[in-house]
Formats: sequence, structure tokens, C-alpha cells
Amino acid sequence: MTSRLATFWQKFSGAQRATPPALLEEPAAAPITTILPGVDIAPNDPLLAYLRQVNGPVEIARLRLDSPALTQMKATGVVVSVPLVSQGELIGLINLGDRRSEQEYSSDDRKLLADLATQSAPAVRVAQLVRQQQLQAIEQERMAQELAVAQLVQKTLLPQSLPELDGWAIAAYYQPARAVGGDFYDFRTLPDGKLAIIIGDVTDKGVPAALVMATTRTLLRAASERLGSPGAVLERVNDLLHPDIPARMFVTCLYAVLDTQTGHLLYANAGHDLPYRAGPDGVEELRARGMPLGLLPGMSYEEKETTLTPGDTLLLYSDGLVEAHDRQRGMYGFPKLRQELSEFTGGDLVAYLLTTLHDFVGPAWEQEDDVTLVTVRYEGAPQPQGGQPTQLADFTLPSAPGNERQAMTRIAEAVVSLGLPPDRLEKLKTAVAEATMNAMEHGNHYRDDLPVRIQAESDGQRLAVRITDQGGDVEIPDPATPDIALKLAGLQSPRGWGLFLIKSMVDEMNVTDDDQHHTIELVINLAQE
Repeated sequence: MTSRLATFWQKFSGAQRATPPALLEEPAAAPITTILPGVDIAPNDPLLAYLRQVNGPVEIARLRLDSPALTQMKATGVVVSVPLVSQGELIGLINLGDRRSEQEYSSDDRKLLADLATQSAPAVRVAQLVRQQQLQAIEQERMAQELAVAQLVQKTLLPQSLPELDGWAIAAYYQPARAVGGDFYDFRTLPDGKLAIIIGDVTDKGVPAALVMATTRTLLRAASERLGSPGAVLERVNDLLHPDIPARMFVTCLYAVLDTQTGHLLYANAGHDLPYRAGPDGVEELRARGMPLGLLPGMSYEEKETTLTPGDTLLLYSDGLVEAHDRQRGMYGFPKLRQELSEFTGGDLVAYLLTTLHDFVGPAWEQEDDVTLVTVRYEGAPQPQGGQPTQLADFTLPSAPGNERQAMTRIAEAVVSLGLPPDRLEKLKTAVAEATMNAMEHGNHYRDDLPVRIQAESDGQRLAVRITDQGGDVEIPDPATPDIALKLAGLQSPRGWGLFLIKSMVDEMNVTDDDQHHTIELVINLAQE
């Protein structure tokens, strides 16, 4: 199928705009005589909607669409256009002009073009991923110095470990809305052996909030060494912070002192969201009055007390939880938080609340504010150490095209309690879909009687998703970094694109096999989240 005109492919960005053309070189025996110019295709052009729905080569002259792009393609000599589709997404086109023999393209030519599109689509997808990584690297380099300082401050100042006390279970979760944030929490063992528990929120996000957070934390620690009363600590920090805090910024803070021997809790509140005590006797708001730190000088802070009993949990949180909005702009709110606490039947309260949050806001949630949770549960006696992983999912799917989407959706639902950031969750979904599709196609050869088994489990430190097929007699290729030029030139096997993509989306990929099965294990390290 030698063509008098050269071929070119168009790669689409997220905005669905064409980039300058890149040549697909022909053999030396058939030199290129003409190059087709690129065509701009607007995101709302009806040609895009049409090309997403077709499968195989399209004769441009036969199309009748009110499309500026189609008109331009006809004017530039495009005769046949072949969509490049990867995982259901149109990512580019292969456009060809007249054949050198001036004959029409035959059915064999069309089959060859369809096969070429199938082989080229993964290459284009990988190239897009590489380009995205390059652009991200450039942007990260631009912000590197600012973020490096702020992240170092935050990483150093937030607790590196949680207190381990007999009879008490302490948990914390922190997720900034940006690379760094203004929320903070801290634990301090006081000179008398009691435990100081602190949570705060600076009224801003990003680097300025992180720097004010660092200052406030330092002042709180210094004051707690000399002053045993929560109210006195907040009063001292407020007076020191007020003269130097930036305009229109202040800090809400709750400071509590826990006697771990008796469960007695003494606390003061500088305008922070009310903590809750939840247990067998119900849910109780712990109220104490006081102005935020740094807002006005000379403030005093009311002190209140309560006693935690075995089975009670103290919850401290920031407003990123209660002020989260769903798609209809409804707010999570305090009534819902209280209701969820009253319905909580035991286990990991942090994971439970994060699940309710993600169920409320939906999968496309754009986090508006930092989210911080601290729980202190009175167990009443030392608890045995666990360590056994928890099974999150175990199901099978028939080996049929399209079932990879079911695998992706069901795994996303199974891991919602782990609180993966949206970008990490999307990468996991892509890896699961690609691995499942490979298992169905290359392992089970799309045989209905050979299902794919998918399992997910987590021990709190790592998430492992395993995809198992029944094609153990076929060797899985090494997921080495593919060479795009060699692939397109036919000098490197077309296999391996999918494995390369999968490996790039997770922290670890392990492959095991026996005479009957292949298993690909996808691992996400939860500790770094």
C-alpha cells in the first residue's frame, strides 16, 4: 500500500486540539514526496464525536458533517483517516492521502490500517504520558524551592509518630488541600506525665499558612513547658502571636490535657471546631469559649473538663471535614458529623469518617480545605497487636471485552475507606483496568469459560490488588521501558506497552505464575499518603 502522499498522525491533548504533525516514515524504497499539513480540530467539532464512535478507517470524502475540521481535511488532500483509540478514548488520528498508484484503498489496505492503529494507539498513549510527565517536571522545578522549604517545615514539625500508651489508641489523619497547608496537630508529654493534645487551623492555605503554623506550634510547645493550665497556655500564645501575625490571618486551636491514668480531660478552645466525646453513653459536644489566637490581644480562655471512660473516643478535627461540599453544594455539616458518630459501632473511626466524607462529596471531589482528624480512644486495657491484612474485595469477571471497566469500578469502591488522594486513585484504576484487559486478552484469550479473579487487601501500610488469569503456559514479557522509535519501526515486539503503563501507575508491580495461572500484583504504599 505505497501512497503518493505521506501519512501523518495527530495527537490530542486534554483540550482536544491538534499538535503539529509528526511523520510516520516509509521505507527507503518508497520516498516521501508530499507532506500533509496539520489540521486544527476544535473540542466541540462534530467530527470528533463521529470519530469516537467508529472502528477502523474512515473515507473522508463520504462524510457529510457541518465540520470546519472536515472541510479543512478535504482541502488538504486527506482521503482516509484512522482513529487511534486507547481504553475507549480518542487520542489521535492517522491521515493518508491518495495512493501512489491512484487506485482506491483496498480491503487489505483497510485491514492493515486498522492493525496499524491498534499497534500505534498504545505508543501514542505512552508518548502522551511521557510528555505530561515532562510538563509536570517543568512546573515542579519552577515551584521547587518554595515548596521544598514549606514541605520540609511541615514534615519536620508534624508528629513523626503517635504516642503509644497502654489502654489508649491514638490515630491521626492529615491531608492538605494544597502541597502544604495550615492545619496542624501535636502531642506533648508534660512534666507531670500527662499528655497534651493539640489541634489547630491557620485561616489560609499554602506556604503562608504553613509558616504561621510552624510559629504557632513552636509557641505552644514553649508555653506548655512552663504553664500547666490549657487556658494559660492559649493566653500566652495569643499575646505572643498577635503583634507579628500577618494581616487578616489568625489561628483556631484546641488545647487539651489528658491524664492517661484516670481519663480526666481538661481543655480550652481558641475558636476551633467543637470536639466530640463519643461512646456507649452517646455523643457529647465539649464546649469552651475563647477567641482565635492572634486576632485580639489580652484574651482569656475558658477551661472545661470531662472524664473519658473505657469505650469513649475523643474526636478532634478541622473544618475541612464539616465544610466539605457535594456536587449540589450541600455541606457535610455538624449535624451529619454528630449523626455519623452516633451510628459508629466500633473499629477505626478515622477510616469510618473518611468513608462517609467520600461517599458524601462523590468521586470527583476537589478538596477545598485541609482535612485533619485526631482520635483518642480509651480502651481501658492494653490491646493485642494485629497485623493480619484485611480483605477488601474478591470477585471474578468473565473474559469479555469491556469487563475491565467493571474491575476498575469495583476496586475503586472497595478501597474508598483507605482515603487515597484522587490522583493516586485514578492511577490505580487505570492500572487495574489495563491489567484486567491483559489478563482477559492475552491470558484467557477472551474465553467465556475462563474468568479473571481480582482480589484486594490492605494491612494499613500497603494496598495490594491481584489480577489472576488462567494462561500460565504463556510467558509474561518483561515490562521494560519501551523504545517508541524501535516499536514503530517494527524492530521491537509490540507487546509490553500495557505492562509499562501499569508499572508506571503504581508503587510496585509483581508478576508470579505457575503452570495454570498468571498473577499481577499492584501495590500502593499507604504510609506515604
